[in-house]
Amino acid sequence: MDEVTAYRELIADVYELAGLSRRISEREAAAHGTTVARWHVLSAVSGTPLTVPAIGRRLGLVRQAVQRVVDDLVGAGQLRVEPNPAHRRSPLFACTPGGRSVLDRLWAASEPGRGETLAAAGVTASDLRQAREVLAKVIDALRD
Repeated sequence: MDEVTAYRELIADVYELAGLSRRISEREAAAHGTTVARWHVLSAVSGTPLTVPAIGRRLGLVRQAVQRVVDDLVGAGQLRVEPNPAHRRSPLFACTPGGRSVLDRLWAASEPGRGETLAAAGVTASDLRQAREVLAKVIDALRD
């Protein structure tokens, strides 16, 4: 089946992209005195507060690994705990102003390199939005 083969190839490419991106991000995070794990958790909660399990699903990590990073970020004053009206025992986590500041510095420092990479690849914002739409459809179907 052509679709299944194309799906398998896409997943392999997504994993490769994630690995390459993570290695680059590790260097950038280290240059700013943090870790890629902290950067990714801050990014995950940058738009809306999330629970530890939701962060884990978003990042493809087990809850225990996310919990350790979340605890570190709370201790560093970069994340705050918020009550979760949907689940009393699973609080929400959100960026503090300090966490947002770290995240903004990381994004600003990484933006030129990411822009150069995308320009060299000839990839446009429209291309990336279209790719995200396709991935969102597959993610939704897998969740169902």
